[in-house]
Amino acid sequence: MKNKFSKLALVALFPILLMLLTGCRGGEQDANFIIAGSTSVQPYIEMLAEEFARTNPEIRINVQGGGSSAGIQAAETQAADIGMTSRALREGEEHLWSLVITKDGLAIIVHPSNPVRSLSLDQLRGIYTGLYNNWSQVGGPDARIHVIAREEGSGTRGAFEEMVMGGERINPRSIVQNANGSVRQLVSGDPFSIGFISLGLVETGEGSVKALQVEGVEASRENVINGTYTLFRSFLFVAYEEPSGEIVKFVDFIMSDAGQAILSAEGLIPPDA
Repeated sequence: MKNKFSKLALVALFPILLMLLTGCRGGEQDANFIIAGSTSVQPYIEMLAEEFARTNPEIRINVQGGGSSAGIQAAETQAADIGMTSRALREGEEHLWSLVITKDGLAIIVHPSNPVRSLSLDQLRGIYTGLYNNWSQVGGPDARIHVIAREEGSGTRGAFEEMVMGGERINPRSIVQNANGSVRQLVSGDPFSIGFISLGLVETGEGSVKALQVEGVEASRENVINGTYTLFRSFLFVAYEEPSGEIVKFVDFIMSDAGQAILSAEGLIPPDA
């Protein structure tokens, strides 16, 4: 029933996204091509597009969010030239052209003041199903757990469900946010909250959050590469057909040593690591 509802909701929302995207199509003179989808991938592609523009000022790239599932559908309908997704393609989507451009860990974050340092997968699953609703049940203070999750259709949520939930449902009473940045902001201001975001977005300093160990293993780029930290996913480009022309030039830049160095500096992981 849940999957049916999620699909119906996505179908209902997609025409709105499609109108927004096709509206941008009306201004093709302002952009050579459109890239849309995952809000996890979006900030990195915006960064790469800005760097690409330094040596290719004649090529203008319009980068938009919308979520992984919306990005895949935008590629399918050719409302966007490239879709961005932070989840794997599913049955019925695998005919699309796809390319893994980088990999990213999935970080479980809490407020820096939270004394909890590590959670097992069972504890994490219990928090998100509602089995555990007080931090004292998992080694923390006597305070209610404020659970924050991403929205349906999000690639980050899909990866979390696949790697952590094991088929169990995320508590519908969770606080739902539509971007990793929003999750991070809420957790940074709430000592009793927990959320999950892209490992590449975990930063220190003002408004910081703390990434928990999972099964006693630190969430770090190095531990994703060496295989000890198991919560990670791929970031993909997808398209209706294999790209050509100017789009290829941008894709080649992303996959080049220079492009991958930019992604690595942001905490992301080479696709072949």
